[in-house]
Amino acid sequence: MTTQATFPLIQHRRVIGLSFAAMRSARRGIGSDIAGSRPYRPGDDIDMIDWAASARLSIARGTDEFIVREHYAEEAPRVVVFCDRRPAMAATREPLPWLDKARVLDVAAKLISDSAVAARSFIGYLDLGSEGEEVWRPPRTQGDLGHLIDGRPFRATRDNLERGLEQLVQQRRDIPAGSFLFMLSDFLVPPGRVAWMRATSRRWDIVPVVIQDPIWDASFPDVSGLVVPVVDPETGQVARVRLSKKETAELRAVNESRLAELRATFRSMGLDAVEIASDAPADMLGAFLAWADRRQYTRGRKW
Repeated sequence: MTTQATFPLIQHRRVIGLSFAAMRSARRGIGSDIAGSRPYRPGDDIDMIDWAASARLSIARGTDEFIVREHYAEEAPRVVVFCDRRPAMAATREPLPWLDKARVLDVAAKLISDSAVAARSFIGYLDLGSEGEEVWRPPRTQGDLGHLIDGRPFRATRDNLERGLEQLVQQRRDIPAGSFLFMLSDFLVPPGRVAWMRATSRRWDIVPVVIQDPIWDASFPDVSGLVVPVVDPETGQVARVRLSKKETAELRAVNESRLAELRATFRSMGLDAVEIASDAPADMLGAFLAWADRRQYTRGRKW
């Protein structure tokens, strides 16, 4: 994955009262937020003239006066990457016959980081690797996340997504409305609905990045009579079991129902997820580009 492999950060809807970029700059420039006014100077764009204010001042002084409005420059939205580091996310590495979720987590996080750098966004990072090893970097600076992501432990508790959302909800100043929140997880242990609702009430652009094996997580193959490895989605423990035809059918039904329920939850909350089913970097980039294309097409429309 190179820094040239990026995707555009396209907000699904403009937040009322905020510029499209959702983050106001301290400098003046082209934007929608008014910074103040001042007398007209030769060379100013006439479109910047506040004609109503100019007329009032001209009447009061009895001379032709022109007032110019200055605006804060619009800049790219802030971006936060939140990684699920339950042990199960690192239990499917090669040579096991599954999607390497740890690799996806690493490559996808760096892809988002590179895209934020390309968009000149401030980028932050959160993971609850284990007690005392949590990492939280507020989105106050520009730059990639490589030094934060590499070598992070996979010892987060089963409820780390829910706890992480609650922690982020408290960061009002650092994560204003309109900020992107990319949540990277297999969502086999998803946050509760209350946690989702509290997060969406902050008017963030929440993007679930769903990392599921299309065979073993999203469905389940007919491996009846064979000894196969099975991962506990909470602990990451791998057990080898022999399943009957009935058991494989039940697992398939459970997995497919779980994914359908997850998608329904996202739809009900207006969240447009990125689904990743391959650990090949090109496939991951394709998934994010497809997400950006959907955003471009549907922006401003009612879901």
